[in-house]
Amino acid sequence: MPSVLLVEDEPAIADTLIYALETECFEVVHALTGIDALTTATNRSFDLAILDIGLPDMTGLEVCRRLRETTSIPVLFLTARDGEVDRILGLELGGDDYVTKPFSPREIVARVRAILRRSHPQPPLQPPLQQANSAPGSRGILHHDPSAMRIHCHGETLDLTAHEYKLLLVLLEKPGRVFTRDQLLEHAWQDPGAVTDRTVDAHVKSIRAKLRGVRLGAEELIQTRRGLGYLLSL
Repeated sequence: MPSVLLVEDEPAIADTLIYALETECFEVVHALTGIDALTTATNRSFDLAILDIGLPDMTGLEVCRRLRETTSIPVLFLTARDGEVDRILGLELGGDDYVTKPFSPREIVARVRAILRRSHPQPPLQPPLQQANSAPGSRGILHHDPSAMRIHCHGETLDLTAHEYKLLLVLLEKPGRVFTRDQLLEHAWQDPGAVTDRTVDAHVKSIRAKLRGVRLGAEELIQTRRGLGYLLSL
């Protein structure tokens, strides 16, 4: 699970970004100040840092400069200002991207993924060669064995709970179709009224982690359509 250091002193913005990133299978550690961020970064490593430029104790530019003394961590800047000087200075200090407030959490997630792909390029996912005895319901990278009620990713059996299995099967049977959270609840839970939309989000997060455990990047097969639901992209 990629780890992100989020340095943002506005709780509302931080909470929104944490939820959006964790829903997309990122681990997020939040710091309110530049000093807290630098202290945290000395105790563990991160795959990426999101830095608000307007911090209460120092600027995000200064945090980036200090981080660059000991690490090459990719940096995404957030700012309420849109001055060209700020953008140029941020990029010259080693920032990888720059977003001006207000922004959508979905845009931030997309930019984070793009930065990580540039920083840690991975070979493209290739579907395994189909064999004559492929299990029924196979669709390229993911294979469904209905007799065993198992779903395989790149030939490896996914260790899914009953609800995870039902939820992923709904997406697998109609790849490309967007399912709302209510629709997924109806298909994967006997009593959908006993659970909430967040239950679907939690199960999707768990499935993505298990896909990623099989092959890095496989978690991106399940895509989020913000405000709509989820789909499987094969």
